[in-house]
Amino acid sequence: MDHGDQEKLTAFLPLNARERRVLGVLIEKGLTTPEYYPLTLKALTTGCNQKNNRDPVVNYDEETVADVIESLREKGLAAVVHTESGRTERYRHYVRHRFEITEPQIAVLAELMLRGRQQLGELRSRASRMVPIESLETLREAVEGLMTMGGAWATGDLSRRGIEVDHALYTEAETKRNPELVLTSAAARGQRIAGDDDDSSDAQLPSAGNVSRSVAVAAAANSSVDRQIEELRSENRALRDEIESLKGELRDIRDEFESLRRDLGG
Repeated sequence: MDHGDQEKLTAFLPLNARERRVLGVLIEKGLTTPEYYPLTLKALTTGCNQKNNRDPVVNYDEETVADVIESLREKGLAAVVHTESGRTERYRHYVRHRFEITEPQIAVLAELMLRGRQQLGELRSRASRMVPIESLETLREAVEGLMTMGGAWATGDLSRRGIEVDHALYTEAETKRNPELVLTSAAARGQRIAGDDDDSSDAQLPSAGNVSRSVAVAAAANSSVDRQIEELRSENRALRDEIESLKGELRDIRDEFESLRRDLGG
């Protein structure tokens, strides 16, 4: 499918877990390592399986990733790029071609697909690896835009402390296994998910108002202990990410020191 012939979409459709992981990696690597983008199948598979900045950690093989790419191509969200030599196929995403989306929004969407539900502070920190997000207000604007397109949802008013954000791209099969996700996805899209197809997107849905009230009731029913535990887990994940980042910076400083010492004949 030629992206030039595609119309812009105004709402996101459900994607299964593998599609979200592959698409998230394509977006992430395109923003963080543009010199290696588009990605080879091997690099894309490695990106899907890496242990940092991923939840859950997976172990896809190249055949699986190739199948997922084909599925994303059929939806107009990815494409194959042939190199000048013609010997190596590379892959890229077409999210920008399919949606009117800003750079902060595409980074936030990728982060949510790669790591799932998280608080605004840690979401800003992680998404800022891809594009600058200068303030929480900038992040809120990005999230609100994604919510309008049905790509994200929040547990409450984004101005409140402790609010969490998640993508809203879950499939019917996932919502059947976890009823909370029914409210999650339906609230964002203002619709009811129905049917048995894992990638169903044609179903008639309930009003956003009714579903949003249901989400509010469900959120209020959670115990304070559960919320505190989840907040501690979120803080712990953010601290681990910060430690990994500091370790990387320390390695860079050490390498630079060793290089300087060699240059000086030390």
